[in-house]
Amino acid sequence: MDDNFKSSQTTVEAEVVDSSVIDENTFRKVLIKAGRSLAIPALEAYEMIIDPSTPPQARLTMLAALTYLIMPLDLIPDLIPVAGFSDDLVALTAVISLWSNHITPQIRDRARRKLNKWIPL
Repeated sequence: MDDNFKSSQTTVEAEVVDSSVIDENTFRKVLIKAGRSLAIPALEAYEMIIDPSTPPQARLTMLAALTYLIMPLDLIPDLIPVAGFSDDLVALTAVISLWSNHITPQIRDRARRKLNKWIPL
């Protein structure tokens, strides 16, 4: 394997781990506003990011999708009722389906528990 490739791969892995910290308070506020239908894939993505068994490439794409969710201005601004979070949901579900083979039952369970704690039925 090319030494330059190995070096760049290590750099990407380190950056993903370093940048995987998401402000949980901001994240929680966005999810409460968005509702349970968007919260569950977002929490699954979040749990995948913090799970050490998730490959760096999957973490990076999950982080990008969650960053898109948290940004107030995106393709369809989140301030627009109902439609505002639709593009975020599409982005999250697309990324999660791409890496679905890495979602373990434990990740799903942690996401559900956090969902029920943050947005009770």
